[in-house]
Amino acid sequence: MNSNSFPLRTTLLLMFAVASSLSLAQTTDYVADHVFTQGIEGPAVDAQGNLYAVNFAQEGTIGIVDKKDNAQLFVTLPEGSTGNGIRFDRQGFMYVADYSGHNVLKIDPKTKTISVHAHSDKMNQPNDIAIAKSGVIYASDPKWADNTGNLWKIAVDGTVTLLEADMGTTNGVEVSADEKHLYVNESVQRKVWKYDIDKKTGAVKNKRLLIQFPDHGLDGMRCDVDGNLYIARYAAGEVTVVSPHGTVLERIKLKGQKPTNVAFGGDDGKTVFVTLQDRGAIETFRSERAGREWLLQQ
Repeated sequence: MNSNSFPLRTTLLLMFAVASSLSLAQTTDYVADHVFTQGIEGPAVDAQGNLYAVNFAQEGTIGIVDKKDNAQLFVTLPEGSTGNGIRFDRQGFMYVADYSGHNVLKIDPKTKTISVHAHSDKMNQPNDIAIAKSGVIYASDPKWADNTGNLWKIAVDGTVTLLEADMGTTNGVEVSADEKHLYVNESVQRKVWKYDIDKKTGAVKNKRLLIQFPDHGLDGMRCDVDGNLYIARYAAGEVTVVSPHGTVLERIKLKGQKPTNVAFGGDDGKTVFVTLQDRGAIETFRSERAGREWLLQQ
């Protein structure tokens, strides 16, 4: 055996392993640069296939995109409110994390009536939300000044309960496809935590680390129907797909470098929309699997 053959073989295997984790998915623009502000977040898709994201043209708004390159103003939020994460419940109502108002807002898409679903002065700034089949909402609540954060549960009637305090900078949050687990990530610490959800109370327990990344920040995330997490890797310019066991399955490269969140939509639920802070735009790519929330709305 040539003394150099083993190192060469090892190098080739490593190159193959790295290449195999890169997705063949090609991203395209769905909404062009600077249509939204650098505060672009959300995003969420309703049962009719419309896409929504916050901060359309100016802060404190929500935009609607009914087809490629056709973004319009949907609503202007009340004075003092600024939207971030958006979710829809099974009845079609929209919920918005209002970080400047310390609220979770509820919007009737038919009438565009906006009400406060939940409020707590103890919240730092509600950032992202996830919603279970039952209507229970989970909210991340970072305090960027000292890189800490909280995790809240919001009952169907709007009652706010603190689930955990003094975490890292809590950001992306998502319910698993089987509704048994809650995922919460910490942006600065680059960790994704996995909890068990109590079926009766909606409380969480048995916290354990799913995965920790060596670099770049973590932002919004969503589950597909098989339970895989699609994580917006802020400043990495990619969406990373992670299995329920913490294995990196794919890395989808984006045109922009600062993705803030993702959502599933399209006719079959396999189109993934990504909001980009540095571009004020929305990119899209195709997944092999439909999104968890998209399926719930069908």
